[in-house]
Amino acid sequence: MDHVVGVVPLAESVDERRHLLDIACRALGSRVAAEHVVDEAYRRWYRLTDSERIRMPSPRVWLAQVVDEACLTRQTSAWPGGREREILALRALCGEDAELVERARSSVGARRARPVPARREHEISVAVRQACSDQDSSRLRSLLAPDAAAFFDSGGKIRALTRPVHGDEQVADSLLVLLTGQRRVTLFTGSVNGRTGLVARCDDKVAAVLALDIADSLVLEVWAVLNPDKLRSWNRSLPG
Repeated sequence: MDHVVGVVPLAESVDERRHLLDIACRALGSRVAAEHVVDEAYRRWYRLTDSERIRMPSPRVWLAQVVDEACLTRQTSAWPGGREREILALRALCGEDAELVERARSSVGARRARPVPARREHEISVAVRQACSDQDSSRLRSLLAPDAAAFFDSGGKIRALTRPVHGDEQVADSLLVLLTGQRRVTLFTGSVNGRTGLVARCDDKVAAVLALDIADSLVLEVWAVLNPDKLRSWNRSLPG
């Protein structure tokens, strides 16, 4: 599964962002300021070229250095650009998301086949959850359409794939890498956009929500929401 370049296991991505926030909080003494600095570090990561990211020996170390430098800059001068900088960054991220959504919608519209009854859709979603939990590549591939696709929405807030993954083998491998670490990552079925989807928790915190587009009893599309901002409502609804 190591040929799926760019996939980051959930536990690793959660630890990495937490580590960067700890660095920024210690330096700045403010959680809000730390969030801004860490988000900017990830924006710089995504501005790198694919080849630059692939060649990097330790993304976590690079990101930590960027956060350190940003904290130093913030401590010695006013944060450049202020609200205008935030708005421009958000527009850039939304633009990337919009392009991704448009490509995905076009793909779904062109490839949508016969829908399945809600009960069958639920059964397939449960089978996908079990295959992922068991790290069963063969079983997972059998549940995917040959030309299945997976999309990863990080919102630029954590490291994740920047392009969709295509083909049953690649999609299966990317999901299994994403959901490795069963001791910390647990997978449940739940209602996602009114249909059965998958909810992944890392250390009892929702770290990913996966919506499945199913037709002809096979999964055509997987939408993995990894953006921490979009997962806040899921975590607020957790018991306790």
